[in-house]
Amino acid sequence: MSEEDDGLDAGKEAFKEEAAELLTELETSLLELEEHPTDEDLIGRVFRAMHTVKGSGAMFGFDDIAEFTHEVETAFDMVRNGKLAVTKELTNLTLRARDQIRTMIEASEGKATVDHKISKSIIDSLQLLTKGTAAGSPSGHEPAAQKPSKSASGDASHSVTYRIRFKPFADLFVTGTNPILLINELRQMGSCMVVAQIDAITRLEEFNPESCATYWDIILTTTLSTNAIKDVFIFVDDMCDLHVEIVDEEGEYDEAEGYMKLGEILAARGDVKIDELKKLLGKQKKVGEILVDAGIVDSGHIASALAEQQHIKEVREQRQKTTDTAASIRVPSDKLDKLVDLVGELVTVQARLSQTAIIHGEATLTSISEEVERLTWELRDSTMSIRMLPIGSTFSKFKRLVRDLSIELGKEIQMTTDGAETELDKTVIEKLNDPLVHIIRNSIDHGIERPDIREAAGKSKMGTVHLSAGHSGANVLIKIEDDGAGLDKERILKKAIDNGLIAPDAELSEKEIFGMIFAPGFSTAQKITNVSGRGVGMDVVKKNIDALRGLVEVKSRKGSGTTITLRLPLTLAIIDGLLVKIANEVFVIPLAVVEECVELSKKDIERTHGRHVSNVRGILIPYIRLREHFVIEAEEPEMEQIVITEVDDKKVGFVVDYVIGEHQTVIKSLGRVFKDIAGISGATILGDGTVALILDVPTLVRSVETHEPVTADAAG
Repeated sequence: MSEEDDGLDAGKEAFKEEAAELLTELETSLLELEEHPTDEDLIGRVFRAMHTVKGSGAMFGFDDIAEFTHEVETAFDMVRNGKLAVTKELTNLTLRARDQIRTMIEASEGKATVDHKISKSIIDSLQLLTKGTAAGSPSGHEPAAQKPSKSASGDASHSVTYRIRFKPFADLFVTGTNPILLINELRQMGSCMVVAQIDAITRLEEFNPESCATYWDIILTTTLSTNAIKDVFIFVDDMCDLHVEIVDEEGEYDEAEGYMKLGEILAARGDVKIDELKKLLGKQKKVGEILVDAGIVDSGHIASALAEQQHIKEVREQRQKTTDTAASIRVPSDKLDKLVDLVGELVTVQARLSQTAIIHGEATLTSISEEVERLTWELRDSTMSIRMLPIGSTFSKFKRLVRDLSIELGKEIQMTTDGAETELDKTVIEKLNDPLVHIIRNSIDHGIERPDIREAAGKSKMGTVHLSAGHSGANVLIKIEDDGAGLDKERILKKAIDNGLIAPDAELSEKEIFGMIFAPGFSTAQKITNVSGRGVGMDVVKKNIDALRGLVEVKSRKGSGTTITLRLPLTLAIIDGLLVKIANEVFVIPLAVVEECVELSKKDIERTHGRHVSNVRGILIPYIRLREHFVIEAEEPEMEQIVITEVDDKKVGFVVDYVIGEHQTVIKSLGRVFKDIAGISGATILGDGTVALILDVPTLVRSVETHEPVTADAAG
């Protein structure tokens, strides 16, 4: 495969990644627009997303996507111009179009098949909608040009003149990009003047036809914003130097004052230094001729500056809005994962270095070890922060889910969010999608009532599903609340007894009863629907949250609603742990669940007649002897230690020989042979090179509870 083909493939992959983000933005904007149909900023966001997908799709050979998207773009161009109103029908069609574009992208990867009948149906409906209102502005929707605004999305009542320098890198052609297509797209935005700069073109014998040696100065007058112009270059932003700035606004340069002089323009662009300019201004020639004769600037730069001067004289309407965009770079997630793995290895090596320094007691080695430790921790924190993403991107996906399900079930439901800026490790966010989908679907189907039932109960016809997130120590709490009918304890209890999950005479707390909804196959639905009722879903939630080392808690009041809280770790890569030892074996208990450590003597055991409970300040706390659980045969010390943890609001102790202390634990996954061992979530490598197992405390407690009756019978 040629270098050009490799570049084209890279460009296509870049398009797919960017298109996925644009489609997410499109869906979010459309759902907001449905609630605020005259919001010009939202209309602009929808139009730009469609316009960028169309233009970039055509550039990288996705002609079917470009052609299909053009129809939706046409509709929203009419909306921008006040010729078409945003209706539920238009929103539904655009959402369907968004889904179809995603299917087309997946089809290009062999992951889906495009049904062209759906595409035709959407296009026909859009054309029917646009032709029906093309004659004039619809009632109730004022054209954008009649509403002056200072929003970043552009203002149709004010034109802005931009100075654009588009300087592609030499290897731009290798990606299959044609810069002329980008420039032509700018021409369609308004009055445009383009000057090609050719001073970097080499002599013919040195010329490389695969290298881009030309760059362009463009003066553009348009009603669109800086962001809209930058969107044209969104797929080549890492393959060029792009400068976009506003150079004229309405009233800034009146007839008497005029626009900047030639030398001022060149200095503003950075084509000439102000000191050099001043030295030459005393000569009688025109400043452009002086600069060219002195070899300070190329004649092309002079032509470009003169073109700008002329353009500004012709265009005097403008509004100034400069946007500073932070520099960013797109990195494949697998490279980031590799970086985290390497940092994890570095943390392990640093621990060994520190331990070696302590053993040898040499001052120089200790000093180096401390410096390496400081740098390693800073690198670890920086690397982990790179992997942190705001959970708001996940929250926004569910607005569509709530909208579609409420329509399907004949309910009126709105979704509200809070704490969207809360950050979580990207790995946690990726694995959180399915559990949240199941919880929200159940809230909509089982929780929130139909409008007539809600009105009869004195509630608003509109039900609410509220998603919130916030930090709590080393964890993140995510809450899913609804104001629906709530959980029926008696009904859940009866179902659990009927299914043989509990004994008829069992006494359970409210929390334990609500916990039954996570049992496999458990469902209280009256009938099976497309949404729920088959007993699958909530058990998947529990399993997935356990896999994330998280906890699930349910609170509910009948008639008032239900709140499900997910407690999740910030990251899955590195945790703070407590090192404990039993004989020659070392274990790690996650510090997040540790409450305290107390001593356990032989006399304490005698006082409780061998029962696995300890009296801690007047409170009886059950404990698990890890020596017995893991069948470690060695002599017990006279004084043991109990590490007291809190699991599901209950205190449970773990008896060990010694508590070594806190340890920064880099989690290593176990092999296939050991990955399903109950109570073990992973392993870590200690400073001396030995391996310590990481305890999965909640699973370990449940595992022991499950086997307790058998142990009691055997003891009897």
